[in-house]
Amino acid sequence: MGEPKVKREVICTGVSEVDERLGGGIPVGSLSLVEGHSDSGKSVLCQHLSYGTLSNGETSVAYYTTENSIRSLITQMDSLSMYTMDHFLADHFRIYPLIFRNNTHDGKKPFVVLTHHFSRLPKQFKLIIVDSITILVAHSNPVSIIDFFSQCKQLCDEDRSIIVVSHSYAFEEDMLARTRSLCDARFRLRLEQIGDRMVKLMEVLKVRGADRPTGDVVSFDIEPKVGMRIIPLAKARV
Repeated sequence: MGEPKVKREVICTGVSEVDERLGGGIPVGSLSLVEGHSDSGKSVLCQHLSYGTLSNGETSVAYYTTENSIRSLITQMDSLSMYTMDHFLADHFRIYPLIFRNNTHDGKKPFVVLTHHFSRLPKQFKLIIVDSITILVAHSNPVSIIDFFSQCKQLCDEDRSIIVVSHSYAFEEDMLARTRSLCDARFRLRLEQIGDRMVKLMEVLKVRGADRPTGDVVSFDIEPKVGMRIIPLAKARV
């Protein structure tokens, strides 16, 4: 008889329908790219991944954000019933607000500072989220962008999991293709009008090493005290 298959440690959202589409979760050690439109749910997806990880109690999370302050991120997650204050006070959830100057002409230094900061995090911070790098990508040269993703990939080889968020429009098409090729998991979010309503759609494009086959499209809405609520596409069309 062959050796029993060892189940890989995964990053999950805690939303069973979403995790099912992820093939059971994103394997630890993955570099993931979350791309898409404004207001399509990218940040809420990352918040669910953070909360799902913290709830498991084994891995700490470092969340780098250009969208929120420490207080506003915790408050926003609280409003979706993802209570993180205790994790924050216990130093299992670190929040680093990022400010990038719009007039920067050299994106290399901020990228280097970011990856250096990642590498200096304590070992228990195995999940790193950057939400988002849109402004930095828009003012960086292709070499700096590829170097950043390559450095992130090296950190993932050391048992970190890194999730990078960006608007798709930030990348030139060729650069986006090269960046995607470096990633182990890719998710694209968008808004689409179905019937008389706007619905958020997440395409699960790739989850390398998933335990089960991945789904292709998840349709959802964001509700107070709930967060991501799955909407079957057939129901959304009614």
